[in-house]
Amino acid sequence: MAKPSGLDAVFGIHAVEALFENGEAPRELWVQEGPAETRLAAVIEKARGSGARLMPRPREVLDEIAQGGAHQGIIAFCKPLMAHSEEELMLRLNGWPHREPPLLLILDGVTDVHNLGACLRSADAAGVHGVILPKDKSAPLNAVVRKVACGAAENVPVYQVVNLARAMARLKEAGVWLSGTAGEAEVSLFEIDLTGPCALVMGAEGKGLRRLTREACDALIKLPMAGSVSSLNVSVATGICLFEAVRQRR
Repeated sequence: MAKPSGLDAVFGIHAVEALFENGEAPRELWVQEGPAETRLAAVIEKARGSGARLMPRPREVLDEIAQGGAHQGIIAFCKPLMAHSEEELMLRLNGWPHREPPLLLILDGVTDVHNLGACLRSADAAGVHGVILPKDKSAPLNAVVRKVACGAAENVPVYQVVNLARAMARLKEAGVWLSGTAGEAEVSLFEIDLTGPCALVMGAEGKGLRRLTREACDALIKLPMAGSVSSLNVSVATGICLFEAVRQRR
């Protein structure tokens, strides 16, 4: 059974509930027939109140739409998640509306949707003001990202830029300090000052930061590794770096 035309599927209880919490009620809600309808009564009631169209569906149909993802008996269909532009980012920085200095996250070459979703979730938890992605060499903002992010994909501003190195140069001109992570760096994460306007730049697993991205950073930093592994999953490393910034800022 085909999904509604022009809409994105968002599946999983937490991801669907986040749509209502963020004021982005879905157009249509598919609920698994049977006992799941009782378990999901609270979400169904929110959907009725928002005017969303409710459609009971057999589990096989939901499985097909989720393509192996854990839909938990519910799939919402809503407007596609759209990233903001580089110009919107610069305009926001020029008229910075927050009391605290900007904390940004740049993801270079993170092409795995699960890693991107986990990074967005950590970014939301850490109070990041914006996540910057290159238009190429980046995972799409799809249903799996929204599921893994548990609502963070709708809450954290995401900016897509055509040329990441050029965008980073503009950030530096705006007074943002860029700290890139690299295993061979000599300076530890815990030795740098993250209290001012800054962006943490994270690279893809294995390859790390691309050359031009690395050269655009103001400083390269590393996580001190005590065990036998040489690196961490990018989403884990992102969480550690972001919450070191949170610790310093508090």
